[in-house]
Amino acid sequence: MTEGIEESILRSLRRIVRGIDLYSRQLATRYSLTGPQLVCLRQLSKAGAVSAGELAESVSVSKPTASGILDRLDLRGLVRRVRDEADRRRVIVDLTAAGAELVRTAPTPLQQRLAERLGKLPSAEQEEIDRVLRRIVEMMEAQALDAAPMLTVGPLTADASVESGGAPGVESIDVERTRRVEGS
Repeated sequence: MTEGIEESILRSLRRIVRGIDLYSRQLATRYSLTGPQLVCLRQLSKAGAVSAGELAESVSVSKPTASGILDRLDLRGLVRRVRDEADRRRVIVDLTAAGAELVRTAPTPLQQRLAERLGKLPSAEQEEIDRVLRRIVEMMEAQALDAAPMLTVGPLTADASVESGGAPGVESIDVERTRRVEGS
């Protein structure tokens, strides 16, 4: 039986969402990390000690979101925060030895792998993918949703809801329910 183009597009979108979900679950299960936590750890590994605000900006999240991520990483002993000696209002964040080791062993963030592969495509193909995805966003009436460039799906825990870019009052995608309803 031949599926229609609409069904093929929807199936591809479900596969994308499911792929992100499976990656997020593996990261949570194996490393007890969310995607945004891993991105922050990797950025700290690359940049060294930076202010919390600089970290937030460099990973494209709000300062309150970065603060929540850093709270959880700090509780696990993966980062340390100290007041800047020159400006006591600034908090400087750096990796601990445990954080550096986790960065060394954790997988590459999904969005980084995707960005690297997109970067290898000809620019005309990149522009076409961008155009089509922007059109899909319009068709889903999702232009106003917050969209930090981190690929995560729904909160795995209540603490992860802010980290996954979920806006207050906006429900995250319930992948398990979607699979049951749509049979994928």
